[in-house]
Amino acid sequence: MLRKCIFTLAVLSSISIVFTGCSRNGSVKSGQSSATGWKIGENGGFDYKGKDYKDQIQGPNLILIHGGTYTKGRVQDDVMKDWNNAPARMQVRSFYMDETEVTNLMYIEYLDWLKRVFVDQPEIYFSALPDTLVWRNQLGYYDDMVNNYLRHPAFRTHPVVGVSWQQASNFAKWRTNRVNELVLEEKGWIAKGARTSDDIQGINNFDTETYLKRPDLVYGGNYTADNVRAAENDTEDQTQSFVGRRAQITVRGEGTEEDDVKVTNASVEYGIVLPEYRLPTETEWEYAALGLAGIREYNSYQGKKKYPWSGDTSRVTQSRNAGDQLANFKQGRGDYSGVAGWSNDDAEITADVRQYPPNDFGLYGMAGNVSEWVADVFRPLTNNEVSDMNYFRGNLFQTYITEDGKASVNNDVVNYDDAPNGRTVYSQLPGSIQKENIVPNDFDSEFTSEELLNSNGLVANNLAYADGDKLFQRDDEEMYTDAFDETRKREEKRLTLVSNTTRVIKGASWKDRAYWLDPAQRRYMPEFLSADYIGFRCAMSYLGSTSSDRKPKGIPKN
Repeated sequence: MLRKCIFTLAVLSSISIVFTGCSRNGSVKSGQSSATGWKIGENGGFDYKGKDYKDQIQGPNLILIHGGTYTKGRVQDDVMKDWNNAPARMQVRSFYMDETEVTNLMYIEYLDWLKRVFVDQPEIYFSALPDTLVWRNQLGYYDDMVNNYLRHPAFRTHPVVGVSWQQASNFAKWRTNRVNELVLEEKGWIAKGARTSDDIQGINNFDTETYLKRPDLVYGGNYTADNVRAAENDTEDQTQSFVGRRAQITVRGEGTEEDDVKVTNASVEYGIVLPEYRLPTETEWEYAALGLAGIREYNSYQGKKKYPWSGDTSRVTQSRNAGDQLANFKQGRGDYSGVAGWSNDDAEITADVRQYPPNDFGLYGMAGNVSEWVADVFRPLTNNEVSDMNYFRGNLFQTYITEDGKASVNNDVVNYDDAPNGRTVYSQLPGSIQKENIVPNDFDSEFTSEELLNSNGLVANNLAYADGDKLFQRDDEEMYTDAFDETRKREEKRLTLVSNTTRVIKGASWKDRAYWLDPAQRRYMPEFLSADYIGFRCAMSYLGSTSSDRKPKGIPKN
């Protein structure tokens, strides 16, 4: 008996030693660094700010689109013989997409903010106004739409139209700043009510990039310790404190005035600031519109989809609404809605953005109502041999302009782009970070050593990259460089409308026939033009894994 007890104790001791050894040689304790074993957050050591991060905050009106593989391009018959949309297998990363198109109400909120904040620079507000004259028709009465469509409450939930690609991009930047400003206020990094303060004027506004790169210059330089003291001491200028409770840290130190207050910001490491709102890429838009989740069975798609909904017809096939259209589009010549008393799509022009059922991703209006701007520069061909993941044509690589190693902020100067049609659109607002291209745009000079050592490309401007044009022959004039080249002697020989300022348009509209309901169809228009049938929606990148099972998969046993 004694011998058996001794043997049992010996076995248990051996097991204990083995497990102790594994613990010492393998895993680390909670809160310790896997690299060094040091305790994270230890006084004087490495303090990781993202330890409380769980998942990306979901912005207003956004739906998470789980990424995957699909066939981009036309998989139906090319009855128009365009030959500009060959099918190609693509992978899409997970991202967020607006549930609906941007509405008139959303856009006039943007206009109202510009008008209130930039009182002394009214040109900014005017440059953002949609072109309501797009409703005019030489042989049609649309004056009521010219005067009422944008602002009348009857159309507040209809998609905004008359907006150029440039204006849509500016709206997305503004939306990024306003959403992040609210998030930071709710998290306590920005003072409560600061975003609606009367002090928000001109350069004294919030910009996300400025907050991350130069927090001392955000709100016109009022996100500082001096500003906190001025507000607390009720000084003569009655300065509004923009610093929130979490950003203000009392430092005892030597007790000097300089050590009383230290201001910090919610840097990228906290995971609080959202990525930018932007226009979706053509690849993202098409993938989201198809909603292939509805025909997925396990790890494969069962068949193809002609429309964002399942089936080969544009009508409801079951229920008491059988026969009604599933989207807002033109039924035929002179028929936009059907007969009186039996309007099968309930809209002669645009409709409420949620009037029709969503697709399998939960997105409304991905077919019909209005066509939509996407981010891509148009080219007839998709070069999937160069990129078959998150394909996008339109990269313009830039870097922050630095002064003494710090990013520079644009003060009172407003940069404008003058379009060939006479419209002027702002390109940079006061209070934003200044940028410049990483390397020259063109090939007028020999490559520098910096350019040659850049592994991701020789130039900043990649809008025309690998598009079949004679890109590297400096003596030849490129086909797709500019929409208007005033240096040409014989302009009538220019035979293409495709340029680096031509952007892709996706989806059908209230003016289009059913052929354009196919999400793969694509058209194009210069980025400075607008129309009464083109709107837009925003997208946002998703940071991290979208898998709900985060446990590593073990090696299967033979």
